[in-house]
Amino acid sequence: MKIGFLGCGKMAQALARGFISAGVVQPEEIVGSDIDSATGQHWKNELGVAWASSNQEVVANADVLFIAVKPQSIGDLLREIGGMGKSSALFVSIAAGISIRQLEEGLGQHRRIIRVMPNTPCLVGAAASGVAAGKNATEEDVALVRQLFSSVGIAYVVPEKLLDAVTGLSGSGPAYIYLIIEALSDGGVKAGLHRDVAGQLAAQTVLGAAKMVLETKLHPGILKDMVTSPAGTTIAGLAVLEQRGVRSAMIDAVVAATERAKQLGS
Repeated sequence: MKIGFLGCGKMAQALARGFISAGVVQPEEIVGSDIDSATGQHWKNELGVAWASSNQEVVANADVLFIAVKPQSIGDLLREIGGMGKSSALFVSIAAGISIRQLEEGLGQHRRIIRVMPNTPCLVGAAASGVAAGKNATEEDVALVRQLFSSVGIAYVVPEKLLDAVTGLSGSGPAYIYLIIEALSDGGVKAGLHRDVAGQLAAQTVLGAAKMVLETKLHPGILKDMVTSPAGTTIAGLAVLEQRGVRSAMIDAVVAATERAKQLGS
C-alpha cells in the first residue's frame, strides 16, 4: 500500500510520523508533495519518506491519497488532479469544511472518498477524529482509515452531517482547554505559586483528569463526585464555577463553533 500526501504541512507530517511509528506503513511506502520546497526537505530529512516533484506524480503512484491542503487551495488542487490516478485509489480528505459532494464533483462521482476531521493534538499522537464515508467507500476503506487515524489518537465513524459537530467539539475543543489551563495557571499564580510551577500543575491536572475519563470509562460526573468531599475545598470551587455559568458557557461554545462550521461549509 502506497500512501500519498497532497499537501505536507504540520498535520500531514504528524499523520505520516504516527503511521510510521505505529508500524502501519514503512517510510518508503509514503510519498508527498507540497508547493513549499523547504517542507519537502523537512519531509525527506526528518521522516525519511519520499518526495515527489508534483501532485500528479503522487496521484499516479499512490493507493491512498490524503488531501491535506488548506481549504482555500482545494479548488486549484481538484482542477489539477481531477480524473487522474488509479481507478482503485482511495481519497481521504482532512480539508476542513470541504464536503464529500464537492470532492466528488472535482475528483469524479465514481471515486471512493472518506472525509476526516482530526484535531491539532494529532501532532503529539493524541488526536480525536471524526470519520465520514462517501457513498462509494467500502467497509474495508473505513476500517483502514480508522486504523490509520487510531495510530495517532482515537477515531469515530459519524455521518458527514455530524462532522460540523465534531469540528465544534474536538476540532475547536483544544482551544477551549488551553483557555482553561491558562486560567487555572493564573489562579495558581494568584494563590502564590510560581508561574512555571502553576502552568505545569495546571496542564498535568487536565491531562490526568482526561486519562481518568478515558481509562476508567466512568462518567465525568462520577469522577467529579469522587474528588468532592463534604464541605471541602473542591465543592467550594465547583460552586463558584456553577455560579459563573462555566458549564453552560462550554456547551454554548461547542454549539457556536458547530454553527460556524456549517456556515463555512455552505
